[in-house]
Amino acid sequence: MSNSRPIGIFDSGVGGTSIWKEIHQLLPHEQTIYLSDSRNAPYGIKPQEEIISLSVKNTEKLLEMGAKIIVVACNTATTNAIKILRASYDIPFIGIEPAIKPAALKSSNKAVGILATRGTLTSELFAQTSELYTQDINVIEVEGNGLVELIESGKKEAPETQRLLEKLLEPMLKARIDYLVLGCSHYPYLIPLLKKILPDDVSIIDSGEAVARQTRAVLEQYNLLNSNENAKAPRFYTNVDPKVLSDIIRAESNHYEVSFLEF
Repeated sequence: MSNSRPIGIFDSGVGGTSIWKEIHQLLPHEQTIYLSDSRNAPYGIKPQEEIISLSVKNTEKLLEMGAKIIVVACNTATTNAIKILRASYDIPFIGIEPAIKPAALKSSNKAVGILATRGTLTSELFAQTSELYTQDINVIEVEGNGLVELIESGKKEAPETQRLLEKLLEPMLKARIDYLVLGCSHYPYLIPLLKKILPDDVSIIDSGEAVARQTRAVLEQYNLLNSNENAKAPRFYTNVDPKVLSDIIRAESNHYEVSFLEF
């Protein structure tokens, strides 16, 4: 059975497009709608009550647009709000959280770095996951303060971004990490800079591919897959100037729509 309704995706800004890209590559026949809540970015420094309120607002907008499933493409929103979203709405939700488990299991040096927002690192869900898999691992947690703002300003490869990354990664390098977990959907856009700074033997892990696979599995589980090969162009909405979002999407697709939307 085909279901042509769109997959809804939201994030605190443009970063979740790293998740959208993986979903779009794995499920090219699915229509997607992406909400970039850049006006309120970053979520990671906000209190939990506000994160929940913003997540509800985004969910309501995507439901208005006919979403059949919602991907919370934001680590902070997932770790702080997804439990409430799942209890409040009769629709499947896919979350994203730092890939601590594979990093901890694969680490030879028993030293793993996690670069994330304060909202993710201080959340109950993160603490539970970390406790499960990092008993004998030296985990260096670093708040990526300022990184989301730089990416949202279109400065993902700027010299000032590299300088900030070098400062943030210093304690991880001293600890001789061999895995770096990216705990924010914005951070995959920093991988070119990260590879310049990190030794060659440090592996970088983000959650994009895993989230895409989980999205496909849930669509199959609920018979929501779209078999129509003529999917509509992906639609992207932002509540600020669309230029940064457009520039990022242009690098990933030549068939898309980016619009300003008040939400």
